[in-house]
Order: sequence, then C-alpha cells, then structure tokens
Amino acid sequence: MKKKILAAVMAATMVFSLVACGSSDAGSSAATGSANAATGSANAATESASAGTTSSSSSGDMIKVGIINNDPNESGYRTANDKDMKNTFTEANGYEASFAYSLKNDEQITAAQKFIQDGVDYLLLSAADTAGWDSVLKDAQDAGIRVILFDRTIDADESLYEASIVSDMAKEGQTAVDWLKSQNLSEYNIIHLQGVMGSAAQQGRTGALDDAAANDGFNLVTQQTAEWNAEKAQQIVQSVIDAGTPFNVIYAENDDMAKGAVAALDKANISHGVGKDVIVMGFDCNKWALEELKAGNWNYDGQCNPFQASYIDEIIKKLENGETISEKTIIMDEKGFDATTITQEDVDNYGI
Repeated sequence: MKKKILAAVMAATMVFSLVACGSSDAGSSAATGSANAATGSANAATESASAGTTSSSSSGDMIKVGIINNDPNESGYRTANDKDMKNTFTEANGYEASFAYSLKNDEQITAAQKFIQDGVDYLLLSAADTAGWDSVLKDAQDAGIRVILFDRTIDADESLYEASIVSDMAKEGQTAVDWLKSQNLSEYNIIHLQGVMGSAAQQGRTGALDDAAANDGFNLVTQQTAEWNAEKAQQIVQSVIDAGTPFNVIYAENDDMAKGAVAALDKANISHGVGKDVIVMGFDCNKWALEELKAGNWNYDGQCNPFQASYIDEIIKKLENGETISEKTIIMDEKGFDATTITQEDVDNYGI
C-alpha cells in the first residue's frame, strides 16, 4: 500500500519521459504455428507467469508487472522473446508477473486496461500496432503505473512511457536493402512478404524497400502480408509461380515467411540461394535460418535481437531506487549476415 501511495505522489509531481528489441534456440515448429491460434480475447490471453508467481494478496513487497506481448507462436523470435521475459520476471527476482498475448491492438489495449485495474506497478508493452495507445497510457500514468516499451515503438508522446528498449526496424530494412543493391543484379523482380501490417517491424522493413522501388528501379512483383506466417507466405509465392510471373528475389520480413517461400520454390523445383536462380532474404536470425544461410540455401538474414528483459529489469531496479534513467531510448545492437561470409561461430553466437 505504501508503494502505491508513493507511486501516486510521484505521478502527480513529475513528468514521465523515457523509451525503446539473451539467448536460446527457438524451434521452427513453434515458429510456424497459425497466428490466429493465440489471438483470442485479452482476458483469455492473460495468464500468470508460470515460474513462481503469487497472488496479489500475498505478494508483499514484490513488484507487480503486467506484460503485454504478441503471440509467442508468431515466430522463433517471439518464442525467444517471451521465454526471456518469463525467465527474468520471476518471484525469485522479486516480481509478481502476469502475461497477456495477442496480435490484435484492441485486445492488447483491453489487456492493458485490466492490468491497470489490477493495480500493477509496471506495464511492459510490445505493441501489435504503433497507433491507438495514448488514452490507455494516460490512464496508466494517472494511476501511478509506469510504462516501459520493449521490442516495438509506438506513436505516442514520450511523456507517456518511462523507457523504450527496441530494435531500429528502419535500420534493419535499410541494411537489408543496401545489401541487396550490392548484389548488382541486372534486374530486381521481388516478391515482398510483409509482416503484420502496422507493426513497427513491418513498417521499418517495408520502408526501405518501398524507397528502392520508387528510386532505384526495383520491381515489386507482389507485395502482400503473410502476417509472419510460413503457410501464408508459401501460398502467396505459389500463386506468383502459378501465374508465371518472373521473379528473382524473395524479401521476407521474417524467417518463417522466408521458410514458407522456400517451400513453394522447392515444390516448383526452382533453385535458390548462393549462385542460384532466386535470392532468399529473411529477418530475425533464428538458428535454423542461419544454418540455411551457412549451407548456401538462403542469401541474407537480418538480425533482430529478442533479449530485452535484462535491460528492463535494470531500468525497473533503478526506478525503484529513485535513480534517474540516463537513456530514454535503448537501441539493440544488430547486424545483417551474408551467406558467403557467415561462419559457424556466427551461427552459434547469434542464432536464436
């Protein structure tokens, strides 16, 4: 109770302003699950952390966090990200954690409203969409609840959240497109497989390719969302193959969609990879994807670092001690990998 009173006093006397995407192998079987399977109502998607949480009545001085994330089955990246959060926000580390999952913004907002009603101390958010968060984040601020963004940015005033630990999605896209330009192809006929529309990852990875299409003569044979899903990606690529439309590049905004695209190529006996007919590009650096890269079956994979939990934990501990956060936005360090230069050490060190 003392903590809640203190949080309310702090909320009334100071302006909040801060911002911001470890390591485990994430199986490809989890990564290729249907995105729709875990997008039920926010109440149904909310669960207590499996590792040692307690009820609010017995939590004592534990820090209550409500964590809103995307479907853990969305991709290998998301599986690793969720596991990292659950391994960090445990009773042993001083937290009472509850989790909510959805790929839909409105369901995430409903979950946020419930966490506010439950009186969490911190709301940790990986938003499904960049827009629509102002009202609920103002409600959180009024209630003395501090908000920390992870993985993805949102279009909201910086005063509404404490910190943001994120990937630079636009830089990820630009790095990938710069690599593609460096291949000096005689022509660029690209199948562009987009992630969930409106997400920061989709917007960043799409933006650079759109610019190249507008300014550098890249031809987008098709540009469709497969919602991070391998099966949907396979269907899109298969439809282009069936139509007889020529293409020589697959630009998939995550590894799972690249995997689905390759399945369609294999079915049609179209060669792909280093020195082959079709260049294959993915993002996230799942270990199995980097192994495909090293084997020469893919050409490029852009890193997206899923391990933000330790950064968030450090920020919370500083705030609890009354310290000032020196960095509002923390950008995760990331790179891109080329099949012709990747090493086994890279696979082992960067594969998730």
